[in-house]
Amino acid sequence: MSRYAEFLQTTEDIFRLSALAGHLGWDQEVLMPQKGGQARGDMMSWLAKERHQKLTNEHYGNLISELEQSSSLTKDEQANVREMRIAHDKAKALPVEFVAKYAQLRSNALRSWQEARATSNFSSFLPHLRELVEMTKEKIAFYPPPQTPYDALLDEFEYGMKVSDYDPLFAGLKQRIVPLLHSIIEAKKNQENFHLPDDMIFSIESQTNFCKQVSKRMGFDFEAGRMDQSTHPFSSGLWKGDTRFTTRFDEADPFSCLYAVMHETGHALYEQGLPHEFAYCPRGQAVSLGVHESQSRFWENQIGRTPSFWKIVLPALKKEFPNFPDWDAKMLNRIANDVEPGFIRVEADEVTYNLHIMIRYEIEKRIFNENLPLEDIPQVWNSMMKEWFDLDVGEDSNGCLQDIHWSMGAFGYFPTYTLGNLYASQLLEAMADDIGDVTTIIESGEWTPILEWLKEKIHVHGSLYTPSELIEYATGRPPTAEPFINYLEEKYSNLYELKI
Repeated sequence: MSRYAEFLQTTEDIFRLSALAGHLGWDQEVLMPQKGGQARGDMMSWLAKERHQKLTNEHYGNLISELEQSSSLTKDEQANVREMRIAHDKAKALPVEFVAKYAQLRSNALRSWQEARATSNFSSFLPHLRELVEMTKEKIAFYPPPQTPYDALLDEFEYGMKVSDYDPLFAGLKQRIVPLLHSIIEAKKNQENFHLPDDMIFSIESQTNFCKQVSKRMGFDFEAGRMDQSTHPFSSGLWKGDTRFTTRFDEADPFSCLYAVMHETGHALYEQGLPHEFAYCPRGQAVSLGVHESQSRFWENQIGRTPSFWKIVLPALKKEFPNFPDWDAKMLNRIANDVEPGFIRVEADEVTYNLHIMIRYEIEKRIFNENLPLEDIPQVWNSMMKEWFDLDVGEDSNGCLQDIHWSMGAFGYFPTYTLGNLYASQLLEAMADDIGDVTTIIESGEWTPILEWLKEKIHVHGSLYTPSELIEYATGRPPTAEPFINYLEEKYSNLYELKI
């Protein structure tokens, strides 16, 4: 066996263990009975320990070192070695006992968060959150000293990104977004406000039928995946030929489910589009969460929140909801793009969405860089919502308990959503240059050219390139915020007849 073949064999075993953990994690959120939690936590802990031991094995590390010096590797092989070097070094810094305990804690915290969110009781989740934060601070201490403690966490989700990168990015976005938001709010005072009928019930069965039709039209293969219900929508690429996503339902608002489905289908299409011949190594995995989010936000917003989209799906909507008002595509698009400060991130409009991300980013930064007392999180969260959105958060479930991420120990994840927004707008510009007017393609109802372009430019490359290299490959220039700002200002100036 060649040295690379030996390296690949272990690498594939590591990824199989990750896939098993992902499968059990999906089951825990979707199907697992309540009393299965303790045993599930034990199994997740064991899998994490087994994976860690394989990843940190000294012989495996030596193989990586040898292969880094090889001049005979293909580009695909070089990418696998590069990515596993990063994973090996990070894992090597953590004791195996720590990894097993952390996995157990995350499993227990998830169940605690689900219960706390259902009762809107942050204090019941606080002990688990405190343990997670304490262990996360321990984890940071194991790593080589970062510029700031929070940098170590940001790097886990978007390699190379630091507070020194995000701070000016968010400041620049806020400088442009807040005036746009104020202009829209002022314009709305003199415009008629449209919304869904208050007395109409949208059954879960009909919402499911409608949303599955949209997902299929986007290109999702239901013979290689499925849609289910969970507390917080998510997507998992479990195995080759098995990609799953979830949504949640509000019988008073089918748009909530629709855009959750479009978002998660965007993630799932990326997973289904990855090269299956590299299924159990980095070359066959998504390169970063920022790029992953670009796929979900692209389908949700650049495709789903357009008049062209509504022209195509309106017949299916009326078929599932025959009592729906006789509104045209333009009206539905206006409702879908209504800008209104709200509590819930996943239901936020495109203008306010990144402000939600900034709140989470600032709180996480204070937790890890300034030792914010965790019991103060609701008060800090609510005060920022009041300052930025002029909203009074009455329930923790509408505030600091709404997201699943902290129960999973995913501190540093949230900023990748903003990167996804930026990448998505840049991809839209490049796509139009390559395949023509995207609006015309959406109106045709045949969206295959859109998905094929994304596959060619993003999906099939897996982790061959770094995130910034991939975006530059796909668009012809390095990542930049300008296309996103231009997109927002143009779109919402037209919708609300603004002069900018």
